Amino acid sequence: MPHPTSIAATSLLTTAAIVSATTLGTAAVLGGATYAALWPQSQIFGPVLVAPRRPKEIALTYDDGPNDVATERLLEVLARYDVRATFFMIGRYVRQRPKIARAVAAAGHVIGNHTQDHPWLPWQTATRIRQQLTDCNAALEDTLGIPIRLFRPPHGARRPYVLRVARDLGLTTVQWNIIVSDWLPTTPETLLDRLQRGIGKNRQQGLASNIVLHDGGDKALGQPRIPTVEATQKLLELCKATSTKFVTPLDWLDATP
Repeated sequence: MPHPTSIAATSLLTTAAIVSATTLGTAAVLGGATYAALWPQSQIFGPVLVAPRRPKEIALTYDDGPNDVATERLLEVLARYDVRATFFMIGRYVRQRPKIARAVAAAGHVIGNHTQDHPWLPWQTATRIRQQLTDCNAALEDTLGIPIRLFRPPHGARRPYVLRVARDLGLTTVQWNIIVSDWLPTTPETLLDRLQRGIGKNRQQGLASNIVLHDGGDKALGQPRIPTVEATQKLLELCKATSTKFVTPLDWLDATP
């Protein structure tokens, strides 16, 4: 007959193994959910547009505007190089700075929905998610008089319902494959180096580059984004004599991933 101590030890080991397996399983589920919600290129919760296999193409996209000074300076730089970009705008800023938003549209750039107030959408109620997207669409369409076709969730964060609401509104969700932390204090040279490394990596993989930069900030108007403007100018100058083609996500809507 097995010794009672051995039986107890075996029981404890079995319980520990079950607890360990359960913990690992829970961690794997949570890890998978986090990846699906936050990794910009994940397609687990639904299709999102990132970049097709067109390594010579670059889409410049700018989030969190319109913003005093920075957006206007950026328009000057883009016009100088005859480049069309995409601006994902926050609805409340559009209401506060309609003149800047109209200037972006008048210059021929694409404008997309970046929600009304820039919340973390996966943790919002279904009602608030829908309100955030519809309010931003209304702000854009009232101000610009044009239909909106693109949406970028704040922080790239989503859950299936977020993508469903976007589809209901006729919006394609656009993510990215280059981000350079330009919302933090930095220099144009540092940003340019990060941009070049990201573009080089994407080209090695045979992919276009979908770059997210920031002409504004979600906390308030007047965010200091001049380093982003200057880094944009440096990048455009470097690419001027190359075969690089600057496009917008609209050019990729029918592309094969």
